[in-house]
Amino acid sequence: MSGSELAALIAAVAFVVFVIVLIYFITQLNKNINGAVSRVNKLLDETNKTVTILTKDVDVLLHQTEEVLTTTNALLEDVSEKVETIDPLFHAVADLSESVSDLNRSSRQMASKVGIVGKNAATATVASKAAKTAGRFFKRKPSV
Repeated sequence: MSGSELAALIAAVAFVVFVIVLIYFITQLNKNINGAVSRVNKLLDETNKTVTILTKDVDVLLHQTEEVLTTTNALLEDVSEKVETIDPLFHAVADLSESVSDLNRSSRQMASKVGIVGKNAATATVASKAAKTAGRFFKRKPSV
């Protein structure tokens, strides 16, 4: 064997070893990729299950929310009707309070007028008593 044949043989053996090592690495890489793909598939399955459960829960919550809103609307309509029913009562109370205010104002005015009349009556009473006394005084004296 010559040097070039020996070099070709070494290169051929090295190439075979390289191909074997390359096949081993590709096989290991394939196993790792398959493991990662299976983990991703499991994760996707769990995600799909979770999304399905959440969708069902959201549907239940949506239905319950619709029921609550329907009940709330019915209650609001009932309250509105009752407020319309008692609205005249509030108007009557407002009118009554206005009438009471007017009555108070009139009572104060009448009381002040009665006070003035009372003062005038007291003055008239004093003047009347003085006139009576003067009248008696003049009746008792003999005429000259």
